[in-house]
Amino acid sequence: MLTRTFLHLPRVGRQTERRLWREGLRDWEQALAQSRPPAGFSRARWDDLRRYLEQSRLHLGRLEHRYFAACLPPAEHWRAFPEFRRRIAYLDIETTGTGPGAQITVIGLYDGRRMRTYLAGENLADFGEDIRNFGLWVTFNGATFDVPFLRRRFPGLPADALHIDLRYALGRLGLGGGLKAIEQRLGLTRASDLQGLDGEDAVLLWQEYCRGSEEALDLLLRYNAADVENLEALLTWAYPRLWEQAVRDS
Repeated sequence: MLTRTFLHLPRVGRQTERRLWREGLRDWEQALAQSRPPAGFSRARWDDLRRYLEQSRLHLGRLEHRYFAACLPPAEHWRAFPEFRRRIAYLDIETTGTGPGAQITVIGLYDGRRMRTYLAGENLADFGEDIRNFGLWVTFNGATFDVPFLRRRFPGLPADALHIDLRYALGRLGLGGGLKAIEQRLGLTRASDLQGLDGEDAVLLWQEYCRGSEEALDLLLRYNAADVENLEALLTWAYPRLWEQAVRDS
């Protein structure tokens, strides 16, 4: 739970957070209930941190993702998963390539209930407005690929969302490599005609569609949907293990 986190407080790093946990202050309520400063904290600093916790509780009650996106270290945004799960957007894009002139062809957005697909030449522009309804983005390698592409295509894209890049979150758990390799290691399966497809195939499928193949478009969209929807399973698997790791290291 986000309420176990102290890393968003001023001048609180991992060592200080672990020290608070070792003192028995495992969440905000326990810290707020203790007026006496724990070991290593002056009265003034402890009172200051408790005021920040009061503000944190207020912002969380209002589900103000911007507050936590600003003060929580980016590598720790995964901690906000349960609280902002109903405002989550699992995202994946397809492009015409990776060079400077490459364009987005497909955007997949899944909110845990409904899959939305945005297609170049049809409804791609709608994404820029729709994404504003979501406070937590989840991607795989999105920090270096998907999000930069999206920001170039949509200059007004919100810059204040929480963002979990599963490439790095899973890497902390010892799962390196690409998305499909990690899926296989965890036993996630895809339809037989999607197995073995990768980003280069997605480029070729788009080219076939542009030459008139509706079958290629159907395969491309199902490939993208699998990429997006499997992000939910990966985050659900990773979240408790990331907490176990954080607590164990304390």
